[in-house]
Amino acid sequence: MSIADLAETTAPRRSAPPEFSVVAPGRVNLIGEHTDYNDGLVLPMAIDRHVRCDVVRRSDRLMVLKSDRTDHPEISVDLDRPLAPLPLRGSWAAYPGGVVAGFQRLGWVIPGFNARISATLPPGAGLSSSAALEVCTATAIEVLCGKTLSLEDKALLCQRAEHEFAGVPCGIMDQFAVTFAKPGHALLLDCQTRHMVHVPLPADEVALLVIHTGVKHSLADGEYAKRRAECVSAARLMGVGSLRDLGVAEWRRLADALPDIEHRRSRHVVTEHERTLSFVDALQARNWQAAGEQMYGSHASLATDYEVSCLELDLLVELSRHIPGVFGCRMTGGGFGGCAVALVESSEAPRILKDFEREYRDRTGIDPLAFVTRPMGGATPIS
Repeated sequence: MSIADLAETTAPRRSAPPEFSVVAPGRVNLIGEHTDYNDGLVLPMAIDRHVRCDVVRRSDRLMVLKSDRTDHPEISVDLDRPLAPLPLRGSWAAYPGGVVAGFQRLGWVIPGFNARISATLPPGAGLSSSAALEVCTATAIEVLCGKTLSLEDKALLCQRAEHEFAGVPCGIMDQFAVTFAKPGHALLLDCQTRHMVHVPLPADEVALLVIHTGVKHSLADGEYAKRRAECVSAARLMGVGSLRDLGVAEWRRLADALPDIEHRRSRHVVTEHERTLSFVDALQARNWQAAGEQMYGSHASLATDYEVSCLELDLLVELSRHIPGVFGCRMTGGGFGGCAVALVESSEAPRILKDFEREYRDRTGIDPLAFVTRPMGGATPIS
């Protein structure tokens, strides 16, 4: 497909009522950051902010994508021709386009359709709006074609779309969280075996706060890929297939010979694996203080060893230590901006939210987007 096969349409159109809609949640990762592409453990949960796709069939063979965001042009793609990454790279349509290409490779004949995309997820916040859009598109295609993939195959197809069409070499966490999430639970995912355990989060005792710094950076700018390459280098130098293959004791025995960068990057990954296990143990014991300390330890490691935090994220974590009712706080997502997540006492969540907003505004002049959230289920079609 050439760039000529993409049409940006500016003429207004009357929108037909959707035949069906799909809603896919964003996700926040409680702990286990930058470990998924190292075959490690992660603990995301779906949140009550989402991407929505309203779908109407067409009589021709076009996929027409329109976003409610004014900076996103309408895109029209010919489904009779194989989609390729280059014409879509850098466009918001790369995410649904990559998903369509994945289904084309499977031999699915996708009927023409209009899709209006809307979202309550803020873009660039590290809340996985890209994975939500991918899984939302994949679920819509399943409905259009009257058949389904297994949940795992759908998540992997969406991951490949992000690799090939968006140019982000992400792990499996985001797509699996958006696909497999269960209401009231976080998802403990072993990225090596793909084994999953749903871990309860009792809403009567704890709540999750998400606070957006107002700073947005693209993970496609090279830093994400650079961190991944540094981890691959560290694993190779220590003679293992991935950093997941190392416990802390074995890492200590091998790490002295590493260059400084590989030493620090691998130390984060290996210790984050242990923090994730300790965090889950604390949740299951309802020891919220112990869980919070693991979150603080995770953030410190991400800021110093992995170097993916920023001043604004560090400030939110610093502020959290002085707000009563906060058990723990850390950056979440790929980093370089985006959001922090805080584990807080449920009954105090509204007051704590206001404290975060006031303190952050006073220190930065930024009025942050902040909200209380709860664990939701995965992507689903709705009538």
